[in-house]
Amino acid sequence: MHVKSWPSTLRASGITLAPMQVRVLYWQEIPSLIRVTADDGTQVSRQLPDWYQQEIDRVAMEQGLVGSDAYLEQFGWRELEPRDGAPNDVLDAVESELVATRRA
Repeated sequence: MHVKSWPSTLRASGITLAPMQVRVLYWQEIPSLIRVTADDGTQVSRQLPDWYQQEIDRVAMEQGLVGSDAYLEQFGWRELEPRDGAPNDVLDAVESELVATRRA
């Protein structure tokens, strides 16, 4: 069975998946990492493409924060709405949305 069809197949058979908790680690307003947590506590994470870290470094240099505690203090987690689906599918969807927002 193809992985992407897994959630809909389970729903069709009467089994429902609990929504995945989604958090994004931001440095100021720039996303850096996506973390998805299943109802059973299983976590999967994904670093966003290199451009995001390069942008964090560029802005940190402009602000004189590179190599300082103030740099680290700029990181913070933000909760997104819970999502249905398999963990990797949720990661894919959130990453696509963040990348699309950057390009807009």
